[in-house]
Amino acid sequence: MPGTRGAVPVPLHTNGGQRDLTEEILEAVDQHEHVPTAEAFPSTPQDKIKAALDRLASRQMVEYETHDKEEVHLTEEGQAIADEGSHEYKVWDAVRKAGRLSLKDPSLVNASAKLGQGNAFKLKWIKKDGDALVSLTDSVSDTTRQQLQHAQEHRAFQDPKLLKDYSKRKLVNTQKVIAYVARKGPRWAKEMPVEVTDLTAELIADGSWKTANFKPYNFKAKGTLGGEGVGGGTGALHPLNKVREEFRKIFFNMGFEEMPTARFVDSGFWNFDALYVPQQHPARDLQDTFYVSDPPEAGPPGADESMDIVLAEMDVDDDQDESDHPSSDPATRAKETTAKLDYQAYYDNVRAVHQDGKYGSIGYRYPYTDAETRRLVLRTHTTAISAYVLHRLSADPRPCRYFSIDRVFRNETVDATHLAEFHQIEGVIADYNLTLGGLQAFLKRFFRNIGVPDLKFKPAYNPYTEPSMEVFAWHEGLNKIVEIGNSGMFRPEMLLAMGLPEDLRVYGFGLSLERPTMIKYGISNIRELLGHKVDLGFIESNPAVRLDRE
Repeated sequence: MPGTRGAVPVPLHTNGGQRDLTEEILEAVDQHEHVPTAEAFPSTPQDKIKAALDRLASRQMVEYETHDKEEVHLTEEGQAIADEGSHEYKVWDAVRKAGRLSLKDPSLVNASAKLGQGNAFKLKWIKKDGDALVSLTDSVSDTTRQQLQHAQEHRAFQDPKLLKDYSKRKLVNTQKVIAYVARKGPRWAKEMPVEVTDLTAELIADGSWKTANFKPYNFKAKGTLGGEGVGGGTGALHPLNKVREEFRKIFFNMGFEEMPTARFVDSGFWNFDALYVPQQHPARDLQDTFYVSDPPEAGPPGADESMDIVLAEMDVDDDQDESDHPSSDPATRAKETTAKLDYQAYYDNVRAVHQDGKYGSIGYRYPYTDAETRRLVLRTHTTAISAYVLHRLSADPRPCRYFSIDRVFRNETVDATHLAEFHQIEGVIADYNLTLGGLQAFLKRFFRNIGVPDLKFKPAYNPYTEPSMEVFAWHEGLNKIVEIGNSGMFRPEMLLAMGLPEDLRVYGFGLSLERPTMIKYGISNIRELLGHKVDLGFIESNPAVRLDRE
């Protein structure tokens, strides 16, 4: 019959086949005033019990109460102790049976035996006699085993204070158990009644609506949070993207423009040589850098048309005086800028400053090889992009501020705090007659915007900045000072080789995106933030953050 709702069965699988759990509950409630479902249906999953009770309670056929409790369960090590005895008991038993047991005996070299040996000493079950162990008593009471056996049987300790101790020793853990007690409701019936869900024309015409059993509306029902169907399956921003957007807003509010960063693969020239990193630097080793084998090498340094067009669009937005750029078309303006740049001269300057020294610098004084500049690498930092943008600035030197947030790659061992792929946040500020004190003042202002008020600076070394400073701040969670970034003023050997004026100086600073994200979201293992171990529920449930607020 359309427009009606009858029994909604909840299947219950037993040895006798499949039965309707709702009918089983009705039968149990009919026979007993109160029915503890955990005892009446011990092998039925809790979610199935809850679903059946809700179906009956929605019709007021039964009422039920929910009882929550914590049960103690033994871990694998705890179960072994309950079955075989504690570590200290095993050591005492081995010493007792041997009469005198050498300290070098194979049974005493494993970790559990060393732990048991220490506990047996404390309990005065054994003592050291020369290079051997001897027993101090003929019998002992293995309290640890007895307490764990009691916990296994009763799902609780006799003394609740023991739970903390045994949990700390990782011998037990607790699980929340939900149980229900069902009883007859105000509209009790042994059979599920048929309910009318729709008021149809037929019901009105024949008058049966007057005696029909209409299904009541449930105004407390919750909507679908996810999954398939209407309102489900919605997307969610990854926590990294949420924090990334917060950083972008901070940069934009401080007058920065975002550099195009689509070049994940770059040449050794832009990634290392242009940044005054010597060709023998350890960062170029295979154990630190991913090299590309196909194609085997890049061409000589030159213009990147796609990047130049994006940068030209930014110039159109910034320029107040169009006299130097009669064309407003980004592609045309990109070509005009490129025409002012001599990439061969730039390459020769970089070679000279590395090999022979230039601009007042003695250089590194080593044979500079073209092959090293053409090797293709997965970029190890976004500073390779900064180098390209700063060289382009030499066509029209002026104060500017750029930033980038994108992926970089390092050939590192993956652990709780390191990945082979991560995100770098980088900012560069070009202006005339900048000083180190100005960089410190800017960094304090920048980090205040992300909720880090007090900074400490430590001198450091970077091949492409001098002076260089590591940035430290107090971490409330770790209760210590931690490094949060790196900074410095780009070296004259790097900037003058590009053709920039001598009095145009550049600040550079950087930090990772993952570290502040892990701090804000309380993540201790970076593999829970990136990679195949990420919990999609974590991504969906976490809100956006404000970096300047707890």
